[in-house]
Amino acid sequence: MGDRFQVIVDLDADQADAGRLARRVVERLMAGDVVLAERTTCVLGQPWGHPPGPHWERAVTDDRDGEPWDGLAVHTRCTGFISGADMPGAALCPRCGAFALLGDETWQRFGTAMRTWYDTGTATVDCPACATAVAVPDWAWDEAPLAFGCPGFEFWNRPDLTDAFRARPAELLDGHRTAYVRGKL
Repeated sequence: MGDRFQVIVDLDADQADAGRLARRVVERLMAGDVVLAERTTCVLGQPWGHPPGPHWERAVTDDRDGEPWDGLAVHTRCTGFISGADMPGAALCPRCGAFALLGDETWQRFGTAMRTWYDTGTATVDCPACATAVAVPDWAWDEAPLAFGCPGFEFWNRPDLTDAFRARPAELLDGHRTAYVRGKL
């Protein structure tokens, strides 16, 4: 059966703004009774999360016969989100559209940049095709989506989020680009 997750990730914020932006989104979710203000041990792998509120079904496509979901984990540090156990086979350059096949050498460059990004919030990888330095969060991925950003809003064991619900955080994140990652463990 496994545990399912869905994440809405801000691709443009930095850690200095992540807390403020996360609070804004969570406050709106609390105001709509989608999540509760209290924090409990309701999410997998995190010490604290926001449990579902009395109107949690407003966020989902199907309420699974009224069964609420586990909770919401909010990430305010630079975090990489992956859809599951599989890693992508290629990265897509947003500048030229070329695929960078992720062999050992290329993965080493991405791995080094990803570690730098986690530590500093800023890192680039040069596109092998156009030689443009591309920020880690800007790369697109085939096969298994990855998203790098902060804040990230990770919903656990709930039905699919509606398109309208997924669009709301973007409005509250100062117009930043967002990514949607979903998967199962």
